Amino acid sequence: MNMSKSSFRPSSRLHAEARFRVEAVIFDMDGLMLDTERLFIPIWIKAGESFGYNISTEIILRTVGIRTESTRAVMLEEFGDDFPFDNIRDKVRILFNEEIEKNGVSHKKGLIFLLDRLTAANIPLAVATSSSKNTAQRMLSAAGIIDRFKVVVAGDDVANGKPAPDIFLLAAEKIGVHPSSCVGFEDSTAGLMSLQAAGIRSVFIKDIIQPPPEVLAAVWHTCEDLEQAVKLLEV
Repeated sequence: MNMSKSSFRPSSRLHAEARFRVEAVIFDMDGLMLDTERLFIPIWIKAGESFGYNISTEIILRTVGIRTESTRAVMLEEFGDDFPFDNIRDKVRILFNEEIEKNGVSHKKGLIFLLDRLTAANIPLAVATSSSKNTAQRMLSAAGIIDRFKVVVAGDDVANGKPAPDIFLLAAEKIGVHPSSCVGFEDSTAGLMSLQAAGIRSVFIKDIIQPPPEVLAAVWHTCEDLEQAVKLLEV
């Protein structure tokens, strides 16, 4: 049964504050909707080895949820200013594209179920990803879900990437909804901090990292997967 936006409410059992009218839902992409973050660990390791660098899993995890220039800063801090970031990043792109062409893009559990329910409830949807606009559009198209979203905001659309609030504020602005009336879904520490700084209620769904306690303490709710979030949002 279709539900109008006026009947779309967060569960009072799961959220003690006064009910609010949710006007839009904003999703991160990698690791949240698409099962891509875990692919980057072996790919970064392999790309680094091809240039004689041992890029550990711990270093790679520090780059989850942030855009390319922030990843560059992490790598240069770790390996020094002569680290061939652009060459290794290009190798990462080649290896990642080969993986996607070979095996496609996998959805995270419950993604289509949740998108179907939100669409039936007439809730506008947006994407706010640290990936570039070209990458975001290509990945969302390959996953067969780009037409689900009214707005796609990427890392190169804003001056300051996550954990700054810019990308989520721009997504809310483009979709025409005040941030306080949005719910945002994230899997990364930087993404959760970005949502919180933007004044958007955050839903955390763990992928490959566990945010620190002080970040999780400000999360609106945590779900095991996107399918469970349907119950949280009562759609």
